[in-house]
Amino acid sequence: MPFADELLGAPAVKALAGCLTVAGQRSTATKRSAKAFDGMALKERSDLVCDALLEDLPDDYVDFVAAVNALVAQPECSGWMVWPITEAVASRASTAGSARAFDTGLVLLKKLTPRLTAEFALRTMLIADVDRTLAAAKRWTTARDEHVRRLASEGTRHYLPWARRVPQLLTRPDATLPIIDALYRDPSDYVRRSVANHLNDLSRQHPELVVDTATRWLAAPDANTDRLVRHALRTLIKRGDANALALLGFAAPASISLVGLNVDPTVSVGGTLGISATLINSGDEPVRVIVDYSVGFRKANGTVAHKVFKLAAKTVGPGERVDIAKTHSFAPITTRRYYPGGHELAIQVNGLRMGLAEFELLG
Repeated sequence: MPFADELLGAPAVKALAGCLTVAGQRSTATKRSAKAFDGMALKERSDLVCDALLEDLPDDYVDFVAAVNALVAQPECSGWMVWPITEAVASRASTAGSARAFDTGLVLLKKLTPRLTAEFALRTMLIADVDRTLAAAKRWTTARDEHVRRLASEGTRHYLPWARRVPQLLTRPDATLPIIDALYRDPSDYVRRSVANHLNDLSRQHPELVVDTATRWLAAPDANTDRLVRHALRTLIKRGDANALALLGFAAPASISLVGLNVDPTVSVGGTLGISATLINSGDEPVRVIVDYSVGFRKANGTVAHKVFKLAAKTVGPGERVDIAKTHSFAPITTRRYYPGGHELAIQVNGLRMGLAEFELLG
């Protein structure tokens, strides 16, 4: 991902100040905000510019709305400068003290989202009035602009990355179902990806709700529904959820066995671990299988935590033997710290663990 200064840096803020000037507004505080960016993460920069915008823009809400509309009217008002604008809108709209002002703020977010996204600012609106915001999001599902339809799904996700949690959503997991029900057959892949991620979010705490929803969608599908559901069920599949696997046609593999699991005995940090095994179908019918492997990474306290990785999806014919092979990289990455010592690797077939091997990670 680009660094913060490549997204919301001094050039973007300078361009935003120019848009403010064209809109007939002050830009003093906004210009000043860019001088304090050193060492700040992207969200911190957005918050700083948002506060500066609130200082520069009119205090009167009607005049504030007019000024934001003047910004939106400029084609140059786009990209990462839009994030702090959306946050300023949500801040003013959610504290203005009237339903009309709140709804006007939602309209402004709808206008701004095609320029970047308003999904993060929408969290402020949800926290302030979840039902009113969800009702607006439901209306957006029929918008002509795919960015607005995506906002309806993405902005109301229960675990939207980078965004604040909305307690009212976490306690009402079904509250957003009318929104994604209206969008799962959307013509835009951009929107459908958001719907799949939205449903996948719910699988953290509500697997039954996710499987029930996916079942309904598969009962009234279009050409893209199968792919969307597979993406939405990805976390449950990795967990080996029996209902999710059965829905996708991967039943408990009673006639499948795993033999010859072989894992390199040692691997160094920066190296690759070799994995091989053979699947055997002893039955009289072909069996569809999803084969995953989970690596038990040693943690600093000596315990082992497993993470699941994809290996293969196959159909194993009656009496057939299928060899599978994979290498797993232990190259250093920013999201995981490796600790030398004993590790383990397990193979799971349609969610059932069928083999376990140990190996040593060398520092």
